[in-house]
Amino acid sequence: MADQILALDQVDSAEAGSFSFTERVDYLKQYGTHSQSFSTLQPGMAYFDLPGIGYLAYMRKWGMTFVLSDPVTAPEHFPLILEAFHKRHANACYIQVSAAVVDILHRRFGLYGTQFGSESRIDLASWSLSGKKKQIIRTALNQASKAGITVRERFSDDHTREISEAWIRTRKCKSNEIRFLIRPMEMDYRENERHFYAYQDGKAVGFIYFDPVYRNNRIISYVPNISRANADFRQGIFYTLMAHAMEVFQGEGTPYLDLGLIPLSLDPSTEHQESRILKRILHSLYDRGNFLYNFKGLEFTKSRFRGESFKTYCCHRRSLPALEFLAMFKLTRLL
Repeated sequence: MADQILALDQVDSAEAGSFSFTERVDYLKQYGTHSQSFSTLQPGMAYFDLPGIGYLAYMRKWGMTFVLSDPVTAPEHFPLILEAFHKRHANACYIQVSAAVVDILHRRFGLYGTQFGSESRIDLASWSLSGKKKQIIRTALNQASKAGITVRERFSDDHTREISEAWIRTRKCKSNEIRFLIRPMEMDYRENERHFYAYQDGKAVGFIYFDPVYRNNRIISYVPNISRANADFRQGIFYTLMAHAMEVFQGEGTPYLDLGLIPLSLDPSTEHQESRILKRILHSLYDRGNFLYNFKGLEFTKSRFRGESFKTYCCHRRSLPALEFLAMFKLTRLL
């Protein structure tokens, strides 16, 4: 209670970005339970810090504020830090946040909380490749084996940029790497990243970078935030890399693997706090927007792992945040 009162006294005097980098990492390792908590340390982020509580990470575009993921703090402090931030940024949008954050922002400030996509978590203790619905993964592993593909963990730059640039040329969005929703490949802070490379004839042909997910200074999960493959191996390399990494994490006793955001993978029903018009538009974008991003392909690929799915949301002031979404697409470099 004393800490809570002290934090309340500090709200009005809180300054953006007042933590040192070391302090911010300490909060990450204690409270970074969201799949994108690690991504809050990507270049270009601004911060709202409450000493003794934690921080929020955000970017700005066209004068608008976009918060990424849940606050990096204990869940019981969500109301405190969200209320403090709302005092400074009443028109902010919150992207890829949990139902707990939605509930606070909707009840206290009347913000909409509309499903933005889904996430999926795999319990590694019970994970196996058996089962009819994982046949595509087993097939990919067999094909990779016949092609002489091997996987090794390495923390090095092994044809990384060459593979990445070739991969980007095959994507819907060819001009730049996506940022914000997907942290950039080059990060100044890289502690506890895990890198797995696929090789053919001694040359790297694909890789996945996994970011740590923390709770109480322990790594409880990893999330594959960066994945690339040689254009000649678009099919199967991801499954092969993932299966190998999951076996390694499983052997280390890591409890979970998070698959991260599956954008626009939406429940057909509409919750009471959702914007009906925005939900309809997002459904339509999923159906017709593959020229922007391979929404359907990503959902199919991640669904093969049969993880436990849960909703992730965006919170916004207006029922139709058209300008906000346009700004966000520009911020992320999708447009």
